Amino acid sequence: MTKTRYLTGITPSGTPHLGNYAGMMRPAIAASRAGDVENFYFLADYHALIKCQDPERVNRSTLEIAASWLAAGLNPEHVTFYRQSDIPEIPELTWFLTCVTGKGVLNRAHAYKAAQDKNAESGKEGDDGVTAGLFMYPVLMGADILVFNANKVPVGRDQIQHIEMARDMASSFNHLYGEHFVLPEAAVDDHVATLAGLDGRKMSKSYDNTIPLFSTQAQLKKLIGSIVTDSRAPGEPKEVEGSALFQMYQAFATPEETAALRQAYADGIAWGDAKALLFECIDRELAPLRERYNYLMDHPQEVEAILRQGAEKARTYSGPLLHKLRAAVGLRPLTAASHADTPKAATRQAGAAFKQYRDKDGKFYFKLVRADGAVLLQSLGFDAPRDAGAMIAQLQAQPQSLPEAMDNLQLGDSCSLSDVQLALKEIAES
Repeated sequence: MTKTRYLTGITPSGTPHLGNYAGMMRPAIAASRAGDVENFYFLADYHALIKCQDPERVNRSTLEIAASWLAAGLNPEHVTFYRQSDIPEIPELTWFLTCVTGKGVLNRAHAYKAAQDKNAESGKEGDDGVTAGLFMYPVLMGADILVFNANKVPVGRDQIQHIEMARDMASSFNHLYGEHFVLPEAAVDDHVATLAGLDGRKMSKSYDNTIPLFSTQAQLKKLIGSIVTDSRAPGEPKEVEGSALFQMYQAFATPEETAALRQAYADGIAWGDAKALLFECIDRELAPLRERYNYLMDHPQEVEAILRQGAEKARTYSGPLLHKLRAAVGLRPLTAASHADTPKAATRQAGAAFKQYRDKDGKFYFKLVRADGAVLLQSLGFDAPRDAGAMIAQLQAQPQSLPEAMDNLQLGDSCSLSDVQLALKEIAES
């Protein structure tokens, strides 16, 4: 059974909080236990350098984030868990993709446009304070994804653009050098829990309203005690809608416990008593995880060993791919045979490959091209890249289905159905 490959990056730029845990970590770890998926989780420390130039903070945060995921239940035996900077193929692929990515595409990236808009509001020059790292961020993210040919990338809606850009990079590279990359898809979960912070706004480090995931019991109790509530006295009915306290409780309690607190709100529970229930509920789940986290923080050598083992595992995928990509772009030993030196008669049917691309009309196309550059088959335009990919997969798996698919295809000059079917058969056999 072919497994769907998921890839998730975590930027080590701060200390994880309860919102990170409930909204991302806990559901991602649960999903990693499914038997029909293959999961890659990485610490995006290259990305951290874009916004943080404090070496100690980057290093400390990398340890904290890694220890948090491991303590929360991520099993490195079931997933590939690695540090981005331990994979040298990622920066190399970043350069390959840089050379096929239009500057105009990067000009439209949300983060870059936001920086320019902020400068415009302040009366500054558009690129003031904008580093090349910020501008090139989407290409590095594209390399993160494509170096492992991930099928799905869980992201929020604000990150969908980056996945579309990675698809464009993959299509451009495939068009120039042959089919090497699958086109990734964004996996958006609109039901991800978003916890409110201490002041009722979304829990976020930028609002300074977070509860660190692995606070001590005393710190956790104190922070929960500082959650903003309204002025309703004990005995007065209270609303669960808009209550940060209730929302947080719901994220950690059983359905039965949640129903009981909902009734207690209606009956006028005192805020102090509600906060005590919240503390007990959260600490019940986090106490054993906290013990594991504290152990890992005291033994960083064990975390380092896990990440290095993960990198070795990851490079069994990235190493062979980059070896092929280097040859594809011409970075190969001078003694290696060149397709240009091979007689055309000998390559007439050899080395046929699909090339998928997006044209100026916005539609997605593919063509089947021989090693000598002759086009055997050309598709009509598809509205979505997945439709083009599905037809390629069908032709590769079932060459005999070619006649029925010809409504969406055109034969190349001086080519017959039998020429194409022979090429498809050779692809299938290889």
